Amino acid sequence: MSGKMKNSALKFLILSILTLGSSPALQAAGKDTLSVGVSGEFETLNPIILSISVSRYMSTLSYRPLVTLSIDNKWVPILATKIPTFENKMVKRVGEGLDVTVEIRPEAQWGDGVPVTCKDIDFAVTVGKSPNVSTPSKEGYENIKAVKWDEKTPKKCVISFVKAKFNYFANFIDPMPSHLEGPIFEKYKNQPQGYDNNTLYTKNPNNPGLYNGPYVVSDLKLGSHVTFTANPKFGGKKPQIRQITFKLIPNGNTLPTRLQAGDIDIITPASGFTLDQAVAFEKKIQAEKLPYKVMWADGVIYSHIDVNLENPALSDLAVRKALSLGFNKKEMIQSLLEGRAKVAHHFVTEKNPWYTEKVPVYNYNRREAAKILDEAGWKAGSDGIRSKDGKKLSFTIYGGAGSKLIENIEAYLQSQWKSIGIELKIKNEPLRILFSETIPKRKFDLALYSWVSIPESSPRSMLHSEMIPSEKNSWSGQNNPGYRNPEMDKLIDQLEGEFDAKKRGKLGQKIVEIYARDIPVIPLYYRPDPAVVPLDLKGYKPSGHLGYETHWAEEWSRN
Repeated sequence: MSGKMKNSALKFLILSILTLGSSPALQAAGKDTLSVGVSGEFETLNPIILSISVSRYMSTLSYRPLVTLSIDNKWVPILATKIPTFENKMVKRVGEGLDVTVEIRPEAQWGDGVPVTCKDIDFAVTVGKSPNVSTPSKEGYENIKAVKWDEKTPKKCVISFVKAKFNYFANFIDPMPSHLEGPIFEKYKNQPQGYDNNTLYTKNPNNPGLYNGPYVVSDLKLGSHVTFTANPKFGGKKPQIRQITFKLIPNGNTLPTRLQAGDIDIITPASGFTLDQAVAFEKKIQAEKLPYKVMWADGVIYSHIDVNLENPALSDLAVRKALSLGFNKKEMIQSLLEGRAKVAHHFVTEKNPWYTEKVPVYNYNRREAAKILDEAGWKAGSDGIRSKDGKKLSFTIYGGAGSKLIENIEAYLQSQWKSIGIELKIKNEPLRILFSETIPKRKFDLALYSWVSIPESSPRSMLHSEMIPSEKNSWSGQNNPGYRNPEMDKLIDQLEGEFDAKKRGKLGQKIVEIYARDIPVIPLYYRPDPAVVPLDLKGYKPSGHLGYETHWAEEWSRN
């Protein structure tokens, strides 16, 4: 998903003060360095708080999870020694829940040499459960009853889940450096977002003890760059590329220019590089024989428009149907994306076993859209814009600033919807504002962005009524439209507790069908993930999902 940041402005201000001055990280590059262009900002590298894709993409260079999804869509252990299963007797049912045994790799340690232990997992659960900490979703934390271990074997723990869920291994809570973050949490745990603002990932991100991966953060400057350097304490394979720098580029449209100028070496899927840019640059590579190649990964990226269901007009299903019928997805994809994306009718891509085409479909039909609005009482005024009970059918759409593709899609929608009597105003914002304030705090009518996910993952966070962000839950959860449907809640609960893949598939398809019927979100398209890489970069392959290729950055090399 895809796809929320908390108190970002304060965090960035602190980080900029900490990292003033010239940066040795930006000196001349060599074969053991790599410079990555990233459009826009990020919010934090704290693994509990971060939520946007570029932050997670960067963080997995320095922070490793217990398990992840491999590039070829298979669950693999990273920090854990193996995947716990019923077959290997590391998972057992206990009442309505599960007891899952997890073994942390013996060599796993933080960048300051302190071993990664079960205490760090337990601490992460405590932080994630706190009502005063802003997490994208608390569901995973709240489903853990306890983390237990014997002090004689601190790397072997039993995680007790309250409810048995089929994707228990995907919902493991990854460790946090309790020896560093513990005192900070204790000091600020009773203050709303107090920990968010004072975590060392914000106050002192260069502390190597925060990281357990092949890289540590060695330099960070607001609006400029984040540099990762090989971690000498990493117990796994030593990275072949000594230093990877992410350069923060405000205008994503300049990424290809910066690449050709030698300012950056690679444009990754998390760079904010749009599909139209990738198509155009691929033609340029071929025409000018440039020393790059464009790599395409069939992704699970779902572009869509969130609909704020608390808006009186948008709460009317007739209006949502008219919006869906009132623009031509195929034409939009062909003209703006050169046909490289696929029309979406719901949130599940073809890479997911829950994918189905047996859903309500709203293909472009301007006449039908107008008819629906007429029947719902929305009548056209002298200016062509419809109104009802003195209220105009007018909405504001929000998107990420600096993206030409976003701007083009918005302009296309504006023109198409005007023809059926709906006024669309456009307001784009920096990502740090869009995903920390506007979207999670639901200050929008319509919001245009994308989800990136893992195939066969529970849609609880974005569709269950318990996951609607609010001040009460510290704006956690990703049900940004405010969608409430008891039938959907029940199906999600059933799906998560179903261990039979075939039965789970049927439940998943029913969820997709209801989603398409209720239109809490207007689907746009599924798109592949493009990356532009130098020809001398070996071992790099984009994943197309949340199991980012940065999980295997130690395998990259430059010849």
